[in-house]
Amino acid sequence: MTKTPCGPIKNSLIPWYQSNKRDLPWRKTRDPYRIWVSEVMLQQTQVKTVIPYYNDFIKFFSDIRTLADSRLQDVLKSWEGLGYYGRARNLHKAAREMVKKHDARIPDDPAAIKKLPGVGDYISSAVLSIAYNLPHPVVDGNVKRVLSRLCLIDSPVNKPGSHKVFKATAQILLDADDPGTFNQALMELGALVCRPGAPECVNCPLNTQCLALADGVATDYPRRQKSKPIPHHATVAGIVVKNAKVLLTRRKPDGLLGGLWEFPGGGVASDETPETACRRSLKETVNLNVENCSRVTQVKHAYTHFRITMDVYVCSFRSGRVKLNGPIDFRWVKPDQIKTYPLPKSNHKFLPALQKALDNTLHR
Repeated sequence: MTKTPCGPIKNSLIPWYQSNKRDLPWRKTRDPYRIWVSEVMLQQTQVKTVIPYYNDFIKFFSDIRTLADSRLQDVLKSWEGLGYYGRARNLHKAAREMVKKHDARIPDDPAAIKKLPGVGDYISSAVLSIAYNLPHPVVDGNVKRVLSRLCLIDSPVNKPGSHKVFKATAQILLDADDPGTFNQALMELGALVCRPGAPECVNCPLNTQCLALADGVATDYPRRQKSKPIPHHATVAGIVVKNAKVLLTRRKPDGLLGGLWEFPGGGVASDETPETACRRSLKETVNLNVENCSRVTQVKHAYTHFRITMDVYVCSFRSGRVKLNGPIDFRWVKPDQIKTYPLPKSNHKFLPALQKALDNTLHR
């Protein structure tokens, strides 16, 4: 069921936004490039986390040409810790494509912008409306939550097929005269007032128009379909020491953590110990035999669709020559060089313990 509130909501929403909006760096510009970067970073990441990354990224990659001319490894290093690294890879690919096909400019044509790597409905609508003032509604998690309560939308917000319902509703309500401000206002309302679990209805500029509030069911929305349990995987990482250096490998450019460097390892089978798994996975992934494996620590990390527990071992090189099965590159690096490489957050979690263990191992 979807209902539309009586009258336009912009008359109440826009003044509220102008008085209550947060002071965010990407709101101080109409530059399509900076708006594009901010919206990509804000996908699946909180504003407070994004702000320092955004400021640093713009400082190092000030425009499309600069980004396109940069090494992917430098882009990934600047993104390190922000997660969802496919976003950074796509930014880099898209910048190069825009230099080649669009004179280093973000196109203002919906069909053209959606052909860029990593640009889907959300990013294209955000850039087109905020930077170019074109009437495209933006629908993210915050907007879906507002609309589900405002219009009593029963479609589950986490069901992919529901997106068209929310998009159609957002299109009806959109202020075509100032779509950029309207979209930002609706997103801001979801972030600050119409929050999950406990919406602050008393402070909402749309409380006289909200159908869920009128029916006393605001906390029953948005609807969600039951999610499957998140799987858990036991993994290992092996830090191979040879001639006072350690081995780093680079992941394939696409897929999870694509292009990042890491310590080689793998999964733990149900019939083996973590140490046995470490020795086996090092042989399988980099063709090295190791000895004197000493457990350093254990870390836990959550990804979007699964969780891992990782046991970390420092091992001495015994024999073999690096032959890659999975990774695409490798480096033997000094311990003080490790942090110059873009690493997954799971690896960062054990770096302090690792540095201490390496100090003990290399200075015996």
